[in-house]
Amino acid sequence: MTITDEQAYDCEALAAYLRQLLDEHNESMREASMAAGLDHSALYRFATEHQRPTRDSCIAIADHFDLNPNEVLTRAGYPPLHFFDRSLVDPQAQPPYVAELASRLSRIGPPSRRRQICQALLRIIELTMETSGSV
Repeated sequence: MTITDEQAYDCEALAAYLRQLLDEHNESMREASMAAGLDHSALYRFATEHQRPTRDSCIAIADHFDLNPNEVLTRAGYPPLHFFDRSLVDPQAQPPYVAELASRLSRIGPPSRRRQICQALLRIIELTMETSGSV
């Protein structure tokens, strides 16, 4: 770990962010840790003991909470990974009505509600394709 990494890491900010995610998802630290594929006390160490998570832990947490991994990585003081940079997707490659829907979905908060709505829309699309024979 370099000095620059340490300076960029604000353990209090990450702890507050993790607690917010837990509240939004109505999960305990233990539940979220296990669901993210981490050991049972991982989130406790990150949020309470201010231990800095590894990059892999940040990605696992983001995956569990359905977030862009760069959101968690940067809050833990790591540089964003270009692999997860969604701004590289060309919005012109989609019809305008699809881009508008994606834009509106991305503004729904909290993330847990956005995820539920996206899952419901995906199910509607699946049912529509099944009934129209487009599967």
